[in-house]
Amino acid sequence: MARRSRHRFLLLLLSYLGVALGYHNAYGFSTPRNHQVVTAIEFQEAILSCKYQKKTSPSRLEWKKLGSSVSFVYYQQAFQGDFKDRAEMLNFSIRIKNVTRKDAGQYRCEVSVPSDQGQNLEEDIITLEVLVAPGVPVCEVPSSALSGTVVELRCQDKEGFPAPEYTWFKNGVHLLENPKSGHKISNISYTMNRKTGILQFNSISKLDTGEYFCEARNSVGHHKCPGKQMQVDDLNLNGILGAVITVALLILFCGLGACYAQKKGYFTKENSYQKNNSDSKAANMSECQIISLMDTDMSHKQQYAVRRIDKIPPLVLTPKRKSCALKRGKNRKFVRQV
Repeated sequence: MARRSRHRFLLLLLSYLGVALGYHNAYGFSTPRNHQVVTAIEFQEAILSCKYQKKTSPSRLEWKKLGSSVSFVYYQQAFQGDFKDRAEMLNFSIRIKNVTRKDAGQYRCEVSVPSDQGQNLEEDIITLEVLVAPGVPVCEVPSSALSGTVVELRCQDKEGFPAPEYTWFKNGVHLLENPKSGHKISNISYTMNRKTGILQFNSISKLDTGEYFCEARNSVGHHKCPGKQMQVDDLNLNGILGAVITVALLILFCGLGACYAQKKGYFTKENSYQKNNSDSKAANMSECQIISLMDTDMSHKQQYAVRRIDKIPPLVLTPKRKSCALKRGKNRKFVRQV
C-alpha cells in the first residue's frame, strides 16, 4: 500500500510538471537576459541595444520605459511621446539623439516571435545613466572675520552626476586637501572636505585674508564660482575696554544726577507748583479784579468769577468794593452780600 501511494504521488507530480512545461512552451514565457547598463553624456546620443538573435521576423517589437508607471517608447512601429523627433530604430535597437537627464532610467525591449508551440517572448532590460556636468557652484564666503575664531567656507552644486568633488583656491592658488604636505602653505589650521565642499579654519588669522573661490569637477566637466574677498582682522581689546568704561561712566553720572535731583526735591516742587498754580492766582487777585470779571457777559463771566471766588475766602461788602463799583460808573449786582 505504501509503495502504491508513492507511485501515485510521483505520477501526479510528473503530470503537473508536464502541464507547466507545456504552458511555458505554448505561451512563450522566458526569463530576461543579462542586465545591461548604458552610459551617455547629456546632450549627446545613446544607443539602447536589444540583443535579439534574428531567426524569423518578429511578430511584435515594443520598447517601454519602466518606473512608477510604464510608458511606451516604441509601440506599433512608431515612437511615442517626446521620442518622436529625436530617436530612430537600428534593427531592434534604439538610437536616442540629444539625451537629457530626464531620459535616465530603465528600459525594456520586448520581442514576440512565433514558434511551433505558439508565441515565444524575449526581452532585455537596459539601464540608461546620463552623465551631467556640474553647474556653477554656490559659494558661501564671509566678507569679514575675527582672528582666532572658527570660520567655514561652503561650496555646493546640485546638478552634476556623478556627484562632483570640490577644490578651493586662495588668490588663484590651489589649496591642498592635506595642508601639512605643502611647504608653501603658511597656515595649516584649515581642513578641507572634497566631498562636501567645506573649507574650515579652526583658528583663522590675518594671513588667511584673500580672495577665495571654489571649483566643482566630475568626469564630465567642471565649473567655478566667482571669487569673493574675505578680510580677517585682529580683535581690538583696547577699543572694546574703552567703550565699556565709557558706558559705565555715563550710567554712573546719570544715576548720581537723578539721586541729587530727587534729594533737592526738584521733581516734587514741579508737581506741587502745577497743582497749586491756579489756587495761587485766584488768591492773589484783588477785589476790584474780581468785580471786573463779573461785570460783562453774565452768562459766561459770572460763572468764571464764581469758580474763582469759591477758591478764596468769602467776600464781604466793604467800602472798598463800593468804591470800585462807583469808579466804573455802573450799577452792579453782587453775587453774595453779607
